[in-house]
Amino acid sequence: MDRVEWLTPEQLRAWIRFESVVELLPAVLDSQLHRDAQLTHFEYLVMAKLSESPDHVLRMTALAATTNSTLPRLSHVVSRLEARGYVERVPCPSDRRATNAHLTESGWAKVVESAPGHLRTVREHVIDLLTDEQVGQLDDIMAVLIQKLDPENSLRRLP
Repeated sequence: MDRVEWLTPEQLRAWIRFESVVELLPAVLDSQLHRDAQLTHFEYLVMAKLSESPDHVLRMTALAATTNSTLPRLSHVVSRLEARGYVERVPCPSDRRATNAHLTESGWAKVVESAPGHLRTVREHVIDLLTDEQVGQLDDIMAVLIQKLDPENSLRRLP
């Protein structure tokens, strides 16, 4: 049996705080977006990823990868967004077997309308609480964790 190297008190405190943020922050983001934009955070993320893509189009498989979603979950969310007129599925012109998701003009307008409130929430609950030095440290720490958790950069969040 392998021996477990227990966390030091300082490491345990840091881990518990990190775990708490991971648990609490998604609810804060969801709450604001639901209240102000009638969107879940994941719906907003899907639309934001499409808004950042050339011609506001991504293959469903690429969109699933960049949102860390399974295809069934993404398909369900895209169906909800389609029903609201924000996204449409279109055949992929370069691969008949693939389907693309396209952000509609209405979807683009919803992202533009929703982004300021989302940004205010991100600032209020994370960025504005930190000094510029701490933001840099947070960036460095997250880069190390992402490299371990997503070594293939499947989320394609940042270079």
